[in-house]
Amino acid sequence: MFDLNATLGYAPPLDVNNLTKEQTAISIEGLNLYYQQKKALSDITMTIPKGQVTAFIGPSGCGKSTLLRCINRMNDLVEGCRVEGKVRLHGKNIYHPKVDVPTLRRRVGMVFQRPNPFPKSIYENVVYGLRLQGSKESRFLDDAVERSLRAAALWDEVKDRLHENAFGLSGGQQQRLVIARAIAIEPEVLLLDEPTSALDPISTLTIEELINDLKSKYSVVLVTHNMQQAARVSDHTAFIHMGQLVEYSDTDSIFTSPVHKKTEDYITGRYG
Repeated sequence: MFDLNATLGYAPPLDVNNLTKEQTAISIEGLNLYYQQKKALSDITMTIPKGQVTAFIGPSGCGKSTLLRCINRMNDLVEGCRVEGKVRLHGKNIYHPKVDVPTLRRRVGMVFQRPNPFPKSIYENVVYGLRLQGSKESRFLDDAVERSLRAAALWDEVKDRLHENAFGLSGGQQQRLVIARAIAIEPEVLLLDEPTSALDPISTLTIEELINDLKSKYSVVLVTHNMQQAARVSDHTAFIHMGQLVEYSDTDSIFTSPVHKKTEDYITGRYG
């Protein structure tokens, strides 16, 4: 079991089994996902609360990143992928045929495992999405850059280097830049797919502190293979195994008094 003292002082987690409509950011109902004939996710039903951090944990290949990608329909890009069920973002089913997927992905930002800045300046990385939306006014873009870089805890480090190539930043700085790029277009939900797996311990700590700050404005969903990280930064944790949701509750309960033996075995290292 893990020491959860690091989470003391966080806002109390909500009861994910009894969220009101106003408390719910994402509702997943009877979700099944297939790659060709292979079933990768099986009957996932859960609600993800607004303004808190929800972590997906589980062994490699269990489906946690696949589930994350269902929330902004990134799996649409995989040939032969088929989804059944519903994923509702603030009450609206994102798999409805009339949903505009590019608009959805602006509402649900995503950050991947490895930092992936564009081969552009720091400034142009941050405003990339805004320019795609047609924003051209310099004052607006300047304000967005400062706001986003401050929110990503990067402004003080790069404010005098905004027009330098983003590849000149360290790995940890690049990942924070990618987060700034994601939040510049002001999404409602932020998806983080193992955002610190390629970073050193100091950069990892910086990102974890940033995640805690981000939930004041965004609903954050985090995939992590690091259980200590889930314990440190998340309000709620879902344990996924072989494409199934085994257990989902507030993080304290998952790590100190799991209901299912499979969850306890995984957390205590007896899995497999």
